[in-house]
Amino acid sequence: MKKKVFVLFIALLVSAALFAAGQNEQEKNVGDATEITVMVPPWAEPSSELLESFTAETGIGVVMNIVGWDDIRNKVAIAAVGETAPADVIEIDWSWTGEFGAANWFEPIELSSEEKEDTLTLGSFTYGNDVIGLPYANDFRLGYYNTADFMKAGYDKAPTQWDEMIEACQKIKAKGIKEYPITFTLSATEAATTSLLWMTLSKYGAFFNDGFSVNKEHVLSALEFVNDLVKKYELIDPANQNMKDIEIYGKLTADATSFMVGPTYFLGRINNPEFSKIVGNARATMVPGTKSIQSASFALPEGVGVSKFSKKKEAALKFVKWYTSPEIQIALYKENGNIPCHASALKKLINEGLIKDGAVMMKQANYIINPFPGGIPLWYAEMSNVIYNSINKMVQDVLTPEDAFNAINAKVEELRK
Repeated sequence: MKKKVFVLFIALLVSAALFAAGQNEQEKNVGDATEITVMVPPWAEPSSELLESFTAETGIGVVMNIVGWDDIRNKVAIAAVGETAPADVIEIDWSWTGEFGAANWFEPIELSSEEKEDTLTLGSFTYGNDVIGLPYANDFRLGYYNTADFMKAGYDKAPTQWDEMIEACQKIKAKGIKEYPITFTLSATEAATTSLLWMTLSKYGAFFNDGFSVNKEHVLSALEFVNDLVKKYELIDPANQNMKDIEIYGKLTADATSFMVGPTYFLGRINNPEFSKIVGNARATMVPGTKSIQSASFALPEGVGVSKFSKKKEAALKFVKWYTSPEIQIALYKENGNIPCHASALKKLINEGLIKDGAVMMKQANYIINPFPGGIPLWYAEMSNVIYNSINKMVQDVLTPEDAFNAINAKVEELRK
């Protein structure tokens, strides 16, 4: 009898040991899977309170990797060579969708028909039949101005045409109100490319002809105009050639300039004392146009997706769905000013009066133009590199506007064949 009890005791010990080992291994696996890394630019970083709420809800810890926007694409491409993930969840810009989709670097995301219907700009993150990212920032370009500066120059509101806007800014400069009344990206960064695109669209017309050739009349005129704003009229600070876009846009809220065309998320910043020194004197306005072009803007939404090489895809997808949900988008608008990409969230903010100048934003949305005939080309990144470097060299007097146009045109001709 004692022998049977002893054998039973040993069996129970072995079972307990195996169970404990299994539990330890399971806990280890859960622990490994419940900490993910997220790589986004500074304006997309959620507060520690929001991240803690996600962890409390899901058990998934989040390590934020905040990286300059221009560096993210390079990190993704370099890591992909070794089939590794620079992070589990990664920023996807509208302009990277074609390249990332063709390279198969991101996991497809399944959505219900209801989710698709409520998600604005989803097409900007769709490659073929696959959604490879979900948008978190409903971005397009909008005008912003310092009402006090314009009032001092004799204007009770911002001019609606470029010629009148330049005249107003010249008066602001002449009166010593601001040395450089306009801020505009001149650095060798992606924002210089998008700035030239909206400037061309709003003042001269199409950037590309049908077939993707560059419209010489329009683009050369835009380059000459930007060059004159820097050198002839001295309305744009030449130091912008060495500054990133977030610094350049920040000049308005720092009370260092009077007018800019910038991202929609500044609607949530220009009158927020946490970000702005011109609270009460900042308003949104339409991007100026001409007698023949009332206004023009184009969409530059941003999203997040799951790396194909992530070892924690399920946890990463949970974060993506949470981060881009209507409730969290509303919270991110309140924290960072990012305009929601869910129609339901955007409607709620506007109806509750939480987006000041929301009517201006909605009116500007009627003038969003797709500058790319047939969609964003797969070679956009290569073209953009030449555009922003040409602008940067132009304002440094390394290239003339004609030289800058020739460089841009030659690259596009090479790429579109």
